Amino acid sequence: MASRKICLWLVYMIITQSVGEDMQSARMSLMRSLKFQCVGVSCLPFANIITSTIIKCEIACLAQIHCRATSYQQSTSNCELFTDMSNEIANMVTDTGITTMIAIAGTRCPPEPTTTTSTTTSTTSSTTTSTTASTTTSTTSSTTSSTTTSTTASTTTSTTTTTTSIPEWTVTGNMSVARQSHTATTLANGSVLVAGGFGISGNGLSSTELYNPSTGTWTPTGSMSTTRSNHIALTLANGFVLVTGGVNSAGTYLNSAELYNPSTGTWTTTGSMNTARKSHTATKLANGSVLVVGGISPSYLSSAELYNPSTGTWTTTGSMSVVREVHIASILSNGYVLVTGGYNGGYLNSAELYNPATGTWTTTGSMSATRCYHRASLLANGLVLVTGGYGNDGYLNSAELYNPSTGTWTTTHNMSVAREYHTVSTLVNGFVLVAAGSNGSCVNSAELYNPSTGTWTTTGSMNAAREYHATSTLANGLVLVTGGLNNAGTYLNSAELY
Repeated sequence: MASRKICLWLVYMIITQSVGEDMQSARMSLMRSLKFQCVGVSCLPFANIITSTIIKCEIACLAQIHCRATSYQQSTSNCELFTDMSNEIANMVTDTGITTMIAIAGTRCPPEPTTTTSTTTSTTSSTTTSTTASTTTSTTSSTTSSTTTSTTASTTTSTTTTTTSIPEWTVTGNMSVARQSHTATTLANGSVLVAGGFGISGNGLSSTELYNPSTGTWTPTGSMSTTRSNHIALTLANGFVLVTGGVNSAGTYLNSAELYNPSTGTWTTTGSMNTARKSHTATKLANGSVLVVGGISPSYLSSAELYNPSTGTWTTTGSMSVVREVHIASILSNGYVLVTGGYNGGYLNSAELYNPATGTWTTTGSMSATRCYHRASLLANGLVLVTGGYGNDGYLNSAELYNPSTGTWTTTHNMSVAREYHTVSTLVNGFVLVAAGSNGSCVNSAELYNPSTGTWTTTGSMNAAREYHATSTLANGLVLVTGGLNNAGTYLNSAELY
């Protein structure tokens, strides 16, 4: 047995990726006909995907930030991705048709087109595969594949070279209900709660479901007390999820609010807002209370109110200077709330700051472009990045940065694709991922913003073009995209991981 375990380590794979000017690598042990037998811990994968070959399974692992191990089932083409199996190497059982790979050195970043090298060595054979992706300008690049085999008394070596790109999006389990204009909230236990939205019939939904990142599957959970879409959901300090406002199937604007208890999977109503509203914003403040701002009901609103989780009640606070809906609110490093843009019969470029200590608003510098249906991200350096949307200039690919220290905006590089209804996610390396959206038609493209250089790079496209979708950042650093609407007007139940 001991000799078998030692021999396992003689078989390994080296995966190398080049991202810009940085080189990252991962060395993976390769164990054929073996799978994990866990002792006292869970061996559930964080993602299950279907790949046609083991090489594509390896590449899928490299494309995921926290993937440390894979198991590939040849007969079913099932590729399982794991976050950490280093403690389970000694606990393996024989299972023909399974190939297991474990990262034993190296780390990865969210990948660009990459250089991948895989090497397999044993007492009888060694295989090297190198993969290179290059940027070509006014040039057509071709790939030459060569194989060389030499034989000695007991050793055979073969080398193959090919060129490919690493996929960065993987399909995961479908939701049980197709929906758009829903919410997706990451819970403290790592699951994702999807709630409400519009369903295939065009009516609002009260149904909710949970995504399990370990299994890549969805399970229904308790339904809300009413149908609602264009609502807002966020996680409170106590782990409960607060859902506010929206519109129901009858088109009625809602002032109701509900709480989801992850421990019981049930919803309970809480205090109602003073004003019914949809297309508003809700922001969790440093003191744990929730600030709800603006929206429409059916007139445009400037009012704001605060939810106290301890009492389940709402109190009015200072109103904004401008009525607005489909705006964006961002919590700043200093605890203030920045509200940008929106629509009130005209497209807005104005911005305002809410001071939680005084409950008052002050105007701050205006954006260079009017925009609604845009998105905003708080960067690690304290600046706020605003992207895309729709304004007086139509669909926007522009982006700009707000500096809280000066109250001013500066333009940064433009995205390659104009878009509204997109989503933004801040990755563990500080980059900002912009995904999908619409510019007259739905797009499946995605881009990465580098705060250090102020530049954008195109990353892998999603498997489905979509708008009115939702994204959640998982505990393992992956980004989950759910639902939405495609160019055919089809409501989507599909989900994918970046």
